[in-house]
Amino acid sequence: MDINNWQKKVDDWTGQYTPQYWQPHEILARLTEEVGELAREINHLYGPKKKKKEEETKELGDEIGDVIFTLTCLANSKNINLKKVLKRTIDKCYIRDKNRFAKK
Repeated sequence: MDINNWQKKVDDWTGQYTPQYWQPHEILARLTEEVGELAREINHLYGPKKKKKEEETKELGDEIGDVIFTLTCLANSKNINLKKVLKRTIDKCYIRDKNRFAKK
């Protein structure tokens, strides 16, 4: 599915609620929480801090999905087309940054 379709799916789902989207600073707070959960999972999986026995196991991919969903809500709330902005970002990698990093 194309990213524009995902943005529409999120918009359709949030459209059934009032308000449809929170204020940007509220979404940013939510995003910070989600990134914190992602960081915690990465630390449990790859870092020195292991889970306690009573802590639930979470999927790393699910945490990434939560971050992407929240970013999509922020983009939708400000009428930002993610396909366009991601293309600009990728273009920077291939044009501006093409000689920035050591190549294999």
